[in-house]
Amino acid sequence: MNRRQFLKSAAAILLLPIGWRQKFSFAQGVPSRPAARRVRPGDPAWPSAESWDRLKQEVGGHLIKVQSPLAALQKAPTSASSNEVFRTLKNPYYIGDHPGLTQTSGWVDAWTSAPSVFAVAATTTEDVVAAVNFAREHNLRLVIKGGAHSYQGRSNSADSLLIWTRAMNNIVLHDAFVAQGCAGKHAPQPAVTVGAGAVWAHTYDAVTTKAGRYVQGGGCVTVGVVGLVQSGGFGSFSKNYGLAAAGLLEAEIVTADGMVRIANACTNPDLFWGIKGGGGGSLGVVTRVTLRTRDLPEYFGKAWGTIKAKSAAAYRRLTARIIGFYHDHLFNHHWGEQIVFEGRERPWIRISMLCHGLNRKQAASVWKPFLDWVSASPQDFTLKTPVKFKDWPARQAWDPAFKTVAADDRPGAPEGNWFWAGNRGQIGQVLHGYRSAWLPAALLNKSRRSDLVDALVACSRQWEMSLHFNKGLAGAPAEELAAAKDTAMNPAVLDAFALAIIGAEGPPAFPGIPGHEPDVKAARRAAGRINAAMDELLKVAPNPGSYFSESDFFERSWQQSFWGSNYPRLAAVKKKYDPNGLFFVHHGVGSEEWSADGFTRA
Repeated sequence: MNRRQFLKSAAAILLLPIGWRQKFSFAQGVPSRPAARRVRPGDPAWPSAESWDRLKQEVGGHLIKVQSPLAALQKAPTSASSNEVFRTLKNPYYIGDHPGLTQTSGWVDAWTSAPSVFAVAATTTEDVVAAVNFAREHNLRLVIKGGAHSYQGRSNSADSLLIWTRAMNNIVLHDAFVAQGCAGKHAPQPAVTVGAGAVWAHTYDAVTTKAGRYVQGGGCVTVGVVGLVQSGGFGSFSKNYGLAAAGLLEAEIVTADGMVRIANACTNPDLFWGIKGGGGGSLGVVTRVTLRTRDLPEYFGKAWGTIKAKSAAAYRRLTARIIGFYHDHLFNHHWGEQIVFEGRERPWIRISMLCHGLNRKQAASVWKPFLDWVSASPQDFTLKTPVKFKDWPARQAWDPAFKTVAADDRPGAPEGNWFWAGNRGQIGQVLHGYRSAWLPAALLNKSRRSDLVDALVACSRQWEMSLHFNKGLAGAPAEELAAAKDTAMNPAVLDAFALAIIGAEGPPAFPGIPGHEPDVKAARRAAGRINAAMDELLKVAPNPGSYFSESDFFERSWQQSFWGSNYPRLAAVKKKYDPNGLFFVHHGVGSEEWSADGFTRA
């Protein structure tokens, strides 16, 4: 743990409102308070070889001594072996299939991916139960990994026991699902049950490509389904279908006492609510989820292109125009994804929007007034990339045969292992900095729009910034807003028109591997510019709230940022089901009671 992390962790408790600290102190009234610190290898209380052998027998031999493929490079790096390892680190399926790796390699000055000591490669819920009981009885640091896409490093920790759910990846469709205990209360509905290790590429294939239905999930197809649902979960079409968490009908979860619980609206409803947006890894190990499925529209579509401004004044005019155009024509359930703003030496905006239920002719008609305005001022604007429109039958949206995709290139890899080619730069990345903020819809009103435009221009002059319109629910249908309100997500998401994201990253890199170490100086420079950029946005949107999965590792008021007024209720659920804090993730519910690495009670 570095000094910065330690100070942030120590400050976290003090940043809670006084009433929250008093009411939800995890130290009050908890019987059999465990030791002040968890056990590490080499400690006298570390489990004996015989104990590990008994666990291995209990889980049917699925206990792995974890060894990172990077370990050999640290001892004897060679160009040939090093280059091959780092080439494979650009394959998300290779990373996902290795218990010692994570999809993000680290975050400079925050964390570095580190393998657990042992991993239970769970294939059944019983394996998970055995691992949870073993970790509790031996006072171990426990880590849960499915897709391993956490920017915050929540799915890894050195000196830990890993519950690795990759093999629990069954996908089952239902024509008429009713949650346990809800017969006669809820009508049957189409749904899909997904195991804890499944990713969205395979889930979309089963639900959409093969069955002709829609399930609200993530944009990046190698993200784990269960992790995304627990964080809240946005996809390209969330402006129409709402949160992935709001579509949760039922979950199976192993809690800290080793009990297997069903959580739905009728059984353990408090735990069910907490799973819906409370963040993965804090309340238990979710082993499967059942999500509602929907009718597909006839079309999905896309609008993309880049417009360059020839001066600072023209860039401000362009920014003002696109924001006004968004409010008047795109601020509805049809449109999602993002517009990117770059206001430095050669200012431009990049349109990368997806639409629901519109064909290309209809989409082009929507955009015509804006493009006509751009074309009327050739002295101010040029089309760096002409704005184009495309549509496709919705059933083909995640069919790799009809898309520009990259494939898992390992010999014998399953045919369905594909990912978006545009995501390749993020695979194995080391983050230099990352900030996000929900922007309230009131900023789009004419009375405040000029201030918003000034803030966007000032922000993007510091660093490239993107507005992710699908990650704010203002403009969504009323029924989706009501469903999202019944989740643990920060209520700020309901009135946000977009999530502003500012970030920077480098290629896979690790300390101690010559030629592949993080560029610390460049990372710190970028982090400083990112913070300066976000400061400009916060002038018009103070205390906006931030998304649990896409946020600053060093977020100070994280309880308020991630959950707002819902945090006290979440803390109560945590205290009920995990009173001694077996489950810990960085800036997760109850983590203020622990050091930054989760080993020592604060």
